[in-house]
Amino acid sequence: MSHINPDPEPERSTGLEPGGGVPPGETPPAESSMPGAGPQETHNPPKGWAKGPLTLIILLTVLVAAFFLVYALVLLL
Repeated sequence: MSHINPDPEPERSTGLEPGGGVPPGETPPAESSMPGAGPQETHNPPKGWAKGPLTLIILLTVLVAAFFLVYALVLLL
């Protein structure tokens, strides 16, 4: 079985300068050089939890804790 070199020969590759460098314009710009890479999200800005769901979660937590406290007291007495 013969070995095939996967690297292209530099003198036969297109777009390479002498020495193996790539000339400007042959590669896409880096991500940081692209202004406004994504859409500005103004329709859903993060503002934290709403008061309604947060109140419901706290109330449910207090009720569960109170249930287990009463259950522990009933078991002890």
